[in-house]
Amino acid sequence: MAPRRASDLFVECLEAEGVQYVFGIPGEETLDLNESLEDSSISFVPVRHEQGGAYMADMYGRLTGRAGVCLGTLGPGATNLVTAVADAYLDRAPLVALTGQSDLERMHKESHQYIDVVQIMQPIVRWNARVTSPAIVPEVVRKAFKLAEAEKPGATHLELPEDVMGELVDVSGSAPAPAPLPRERPVVTEPRARDLLRAAEIIRNATCPVALAGNGVVRGGAAPALREFSRATGIKVAETFMAKGVVDHDSELALGTVGLQAHDYRLAGFEDADVVIAIGYDLVEHAPKHWNPRRDKTIIVIDTVAAEIDANFVPDVELIGDLYATLARLGEESRGAGHTSGSRRLRELVDGRLEAAAYDDSFPAAPPRALLEIRRALRRDDILISDVGLHKLWIGRMFPAHLPNTVMIANGLAGMGFAVPTAVAAKLVHPERHVVTVSGDGGFLMNCQELETAKRLRTPFVNIVWENRQFGSIVWKQDKKFGRHFGVDFENPDFVKLAEAFGLPAWRAESIDDFSARLGHALTLDVPSLIVLPIDYSADVSLTELGTETVAT
Repeated sequence: MAPRRASDLFVECLEAEGVQYVFGIPGEETLDLNESLEDSSISFVPVRHEQGGAYMADMYGRLTGRAGVCLGTLGPGATNLVTAVADAYLDRAPLVALTGQSDLERMHKESHQYIDVVQIMQPIVRWNARVTSPAIVPEVVRKAFKLAEAEKPGATHLELPEDVMGELVDVSGSAPAPAPLPRERPVVTEPRARDLLRAAEIIRNATCPVALAGNGVVRGGAAPALREFSRATGIKVAETFMAKGVVDHDSELALGTVGLQAHDYRLAGFEDADVVIAIGYDLVEHAPKHWNPRRDKTIIVIDTVAAEIDANFVPDVELIGDLYATLARLGEESRGAGHTSGSRRLRELVDGRLEAAAYDDSFPAAPPRALLEIRRALRRDDILISDVGLHKLWIGRMFPAHLPNTVMIANGLAGMGFAVPTAVAAKLVHPERHVVTVSGDGGFLMNCQELETAKRLRTPFVNIVWENRQFGSIVWKQDKKFGRHFGVDFENPDFVKLAEAFGLPAWRAESIDDFSARLGHALTLDVPSLIVLPIDYSADVSLTELGTETVAT
């Protein structure tokens, strides 16, 4: 039997975890690891910036529920991962970050490119560790994946010193040779019967109950159970940005997407609600003070872990366990409650703007008309990925979603540059679906280098760049607060020529009809493409003069 290095054992453990891809950039300190990957069943995907690789791992984790894996070397390679790792941490995406490191013997002193990456990662991961011996490799890999994928999921990190990865695995002695540990079936819990009966009693006796569905419903695959619960009880559902599609936009039980401002909740009927059922709701999505400012709501929490502490979020009942099973049981206990509460004002406002947009041929395009054309071009299960900027607020607010995981938004950390790299991963996971990204001209340039990765991997998706030569969300907020804006203007390269330099087809839309035609054509191509759409942000995304209590993007 040939001698095995720690890096070989490490990759065997990754294979045992079902890893398909490692996204990253190799370094001197990862030479052994990269050779072990080359000889494995895992595809190493070289990217053009470590942040792009981590965003790809983030999206892989969101869409599959299995941890995506990214790799950076020591020093700058590791720090380049930080923003996207933090994104996965706050948006509850399962991700395992790997970083190379110098030899152990250099860590006690000042040394070239050495910084304490474990300490840097500590606040933005669920757990991390330095691998100090080949003997612990199976344990640390299993723990990293277990914690990354457990509810509520997030990022973990393993640091791999160069000398440890090159060390031979000790197979001497009577102990079994080190080998991957088996994946464990997740422990499925259920709420106590008395809590479930208490929640059903509250629901039956409620006057104006409403439900607030969050990201956890998507993660738990619980959308079908939520829809049946809503039908059984008549309780209507509002969604957060990251839960778009858990209730079909076309359903009479959908209250719309909330999370832009506190006024959303009033329009959806939360102001008059006596009971709020928070289902898979992560406080990082939008603070409870926006929908329970007077702290007068009776709150039922349905989630996988106990509720976070917040003065405006004090549950009367917590149903902790598998969301699908809990919703199914609660729906049966509450069936026939016959509630008709909740308000359709938010839905009517949004739908009215979309309907009116069909007759708006102005150019540069208004955001509602641009979104209407994208919705018309995509099938129900196709994927729209939003970057971060003012366009994200329009998408979160208005884009109709019919299924979960079809509108992907970064909302916890909300880092610009999210869309282009995550589209690569979305096409790897779902090659049969169309994928479209919408980026602002600010965010697009932050990770546009991954267009080369997309072309090399032949992952066709359509990049739509909404161009207005400003940081639009900050313009909107400055204008609201100061009546003027400043420090937000810039110039752009020729995006069409930039895409063509990557070898990609690209066009600048000259009218809204031209945009529609270009988009339809681009979706037929087997290579990535780009469409520049001049956009007019003069319309207020609040959609109402009352909507002035804005939140961060």
